[in-house]
Amino acid sequence: MITSIKYTGMKIQFKRWSAGLLLAGMLGGCTKQLNQVPQSTANQQAIFGSVAGLQLYANSFYDNGLPSISSIYKLDADLSDFGAQSSCPTFLDSGAYNSRVTSGWSWTALRNINFFISGLATSPVDATDKANFMGLAKFFRAYFYFGMVQRYGNVPWINTPLDPSDSAALYGPRQSRVLIMDSVVADLQYACNNIALKTDPTASQITKWVAYGLLSRVALFEGTFEEYQKKYGLTDSANYWLQVSANAAKAVMDSGGYSLYSGGSLASSYRSLFISPSPIAQEVMLSDVASQSLAVLNDANWFFTSATYGDRFSFTRTFINTYLNINGTPFTGTPGYDTMTFAHETQNRDLRLSQTIRTPGYTRTDNGQTVAAPPVFSYTYTGYQPIKWCLDDEYYDNGANNTNSICLMRYAEILLNYAEARAELGQITNADWAATIGALRARAGITGGLTTLPTTVDPYMQQHYFNDVTSPAIMEIRRERGIELALEGFRFYDLVRWYKGQLLEQTWNGMYVPTLNTPIDLNNDGIPDVYFYENTAPANLVSSITYINVAPTTSNGVNPQILANGTYGEMHWLDNVPRTFDTSYMYVYPIPYSELQLNPNLQQNPKWQ
Repeated sequence: MITSIKYTGMKIQFKRWSAGLLLAGMLGGCTKQLNQVPQSTANQQAIFGSVAGLQLYANSFYDNGLPSISSIYKLDADLSDFGAQSSCPTFLDSGAYNSRVTSGWSWTALRNINFFISGLATSPVDATDKANFMGLAKFFRAYFYFGMVQRYGNVPWINTPLDPSDSAALYGPRQSRVLIMDSVVADLQYACNNIALKTDPTASQITKWVAYGLLSRVALFEGTFEEYQKKYGLTDSANYWLQVSANAAKAVMDSGGYSLYSGGSLASSYRSLFISPSPIAQEVMLSDVASQSLAVLNDANWFFTSATYGDRFSFTRTFINTYLNINGTPFTGTPGYDTMTFAHETQNRDLRLSQTIRTPGYTRTDNGQTVAAPPVFSYTYTGYQPIKWCLDDEYYDNGANNTNSICLMRYAEILLNYAEARAELGQITNADWAATIGALRARAGITGGLTTLPTTVDPYMQQHYFNDVTSPAIMEIRRERGIELALEGFRFYDLVRWYKGQLLEQTWNGMYVPTLNTPIDLNNDGIPDVYFYENTAPANLVSSITYINVAPTTSNGVNPQILANGTYGEMHWLDNVPRTFDTSYMYVYPIPYSELQLNPNLQQNPKWQ
């Protein structure tokens, strides 16, 4: 079926709608008919001559302008400070990443958007319809440019369809960050004011409130970036951006269209958001909708439960320690927390912990049978194995088979944006806290500290994460953001805007192992799961146990998986491979070498020569 079109120069090529948009169309009904027979090419009249043509073309923005269904959860897995992976990321491998291996400098989506914006100027459709589609196009242009500025800093600003003969535009320099970001916020404000759609039960379309949500995200990033990345000399305008973020987030909160999902029980409601086939539109504002019939599936199970595919991403113990006790007190204030075994440390904690990683009591389905599923050391290096996006049936583990939809924006993020912007402005109140951080923690089963602002800074958070933060509220908001949005693609650019890239150099540590040569039961079901030894494994191996050699050296050389104290202590992974984040230049990526050869006026980002 011909369902969307994309401008590619001289022709308009038809493509298939995404699953979510197709579902949205089915739910909404068909009120207008295209007045032409579907064909492989179309002229401008077919696009701009009617609302139906405009809608058909605008659907192409979703194909090219939003992340793919298998990409979001991989962003944090590939580059974040809260997880280990199979090898040092190329970006952090000193000397390995440069302008010849970088990627992402693609402008195809922008050309598609600008062509549409230009054509709308002469469209005969009603002014309200025209403004609606202009708002949608400007949303996607803002989304595109926000991503480019995050990655590269200054970039060329292009707001018209480029003509091959326009050498001044094709080979021009990059414009300032200020100009680009001012243009982004102007596009988003237009989108907020003019997009007509306010509700979408499929959570697959751009609504007015999604536009406000993106505005809150963009402005929070820019405000904190300008505040903490002081070398750019933009601190004077940081508060302007933070106020824009707070206002946009508050607009969503006041709209009444969304709330935190707490269906079923608190022990499962958080994770339900990430394993549901259909987006839970009560909280999910925008989603990549899965569809078996259209073969729109993701590979989360395969990525997180394979010894060979994916990065074998595993959370670190330093991060797991940030999950509060169920009563709202810091876990790291508990005497002996640092020597607790896995089965002990995972009890009486923030309920999101057991909905994010495998903990005692977690089960899966294997050939129709429910089986205990402790962490598997064929898949995890630290013992903290993710389940957030994984379905609980082993059927999904071997390939891109997952039928769960992937959320791109949640109401929870909006609450976090509002809380952080207000705290950075020095304006956060007890009422703000209760409506945002308190509400998120209540959904996680936490019982204390929900209605009043914190008064002390957690020394563990200050020592291991944010040594320059003296505000108790900001510290707790950052804790909350890390936990609530883990594996949703935010962490690297949170570190960028907070000027905390050096956290990517943290030790990849894992669960505490009290002694060698002793089988360990990870989930208290009476069946041993893992056994740590040095060099010589037991003579009689048990099939249900994974055996891990933690000797400092083996016949293959330095052992990447060891215990911190030799024969006991936290597990460590890849201490022998340094990871380097140079804060003087690595907050932006290099411009690809090939692009600089085509257009020397772009000039390379400093120190990426």
